[in-house]
Amino acid sequence: MSGVTMNKVIKRYGETQVIHGIDLEIEDGEFCVFVGPSGCGKSTLLRMVAGLEETTEGQMHIGTRNVTKMDPAERGVAMVFQTYALYPHMTVAENMGFGLKMNGHPRAEIDAKVGEASRILKLDDYLKRKPAALSGGQRQRVAIGRAIVRGPEVFLFDEPLSNLDAELRVEMRVEIARLHREIGATMIYVTHDQVEAMTLADKIVVLKSGYIAQVGAPMDLYRDPDNKFVAGFIGSPAMNFVAGEIGSDRIAVPGLGVDVPAPTSGTTGQKVEVGLRPEHIELVAGDTHVVELTEALGGVSYAYLASKASGERVVVEERGDERVREGQEVGITFEPNRIYAFDATSEQRVR
Repeated sequence: MSGVTMNKVIKRYGETQVIHGIDLEIEDGEFCVFVGPSGCGKSTLLRMVAGLEETTEGQMHIGTRNVTKMDPAERGVAMVFQTYALYPHMTVAENMGFGLKMNGHPRAEIDAKVGEASRILKLDDYLKRKPAALSGGQRQRVAIGRAIVRGPEVFLFDEPLSNLDAELRVEMRVEIARLHREIGATMIYVTHDQVEAMTLADKIVVLKSGYIAQVGAPMDLYRDPDNKFVAGFIGSPAMNFVAGEIGSDRIAVPGLGVDVPAPTSGTTGQKVEVGLRPEHIELVAGDTHVVELTEALGGVSYAYLASKASGERVVVEERGDERVREGQEVGITFEPNRIYAFDATSEQRVR
């Protein structure tokens, strides 16, 4: 197995540049997730690793090899796509072993590798079926099995769960996590779903408009975001942001109904966006906010509040049996160390 290193990689389509000098190191055996909104460049960057997109400038290494100019077949990678791309007239076993068959591998070797992949993915009972007789999750497991059979140095996943329903997505997330633990291969996974990123990744790369916004372990990004974009993208529901202004030692935040401690690097008069996650707010008796809407999801509810002072909206997570109702007036409280401050212009963290 091998890691992946990118040195100032750039991608242009004519005069349009979509990837802007990415420097990134993915360790051998690491599960790295590229995450970001549509159009951020995550699939393009993955395809550059695979060789399906040319690297305009910079270098791409897999292990010790410079693969920047290599053809996809020479790179030692296997890719699992959003669409299953299975041959409908072939059985599961034939689909999984087709690549090896086309490369002239002996039948005994193909059967052994298909059998091992089938064991890992729990497909033994389906080897003689054709894709039409499989569920969506089973088809995706076959597509993953086809990648395993090739024995690649690096596995690449391009939004592989997008076509599955919610229940199957959860099931397949567990399957992919278990697969990574069992085979220990380097995996790069693209998704727009931050829940997938948080639950699967050893390392998350948050992309925005072809730039890296931040790289880190899932909980590091959740607890210590460098900028407003990462703070709002990582975590579900998204972090609340309300306007504030730094004073001598406090931030005035009308939307929260209280002043909060100012960060040490802030300057008096600086306009900021104050961030506070829904799960870090507690509802208390008071009249600073009005409940506009509630969402009951069983064990947890979300209350959407409007500040009476500024009109800004805040989402609060609720648990327990007693929950607020629409139209009710409430107050809010939170621990001061849960507050984040971001410069209103640059959106960078003010620490």
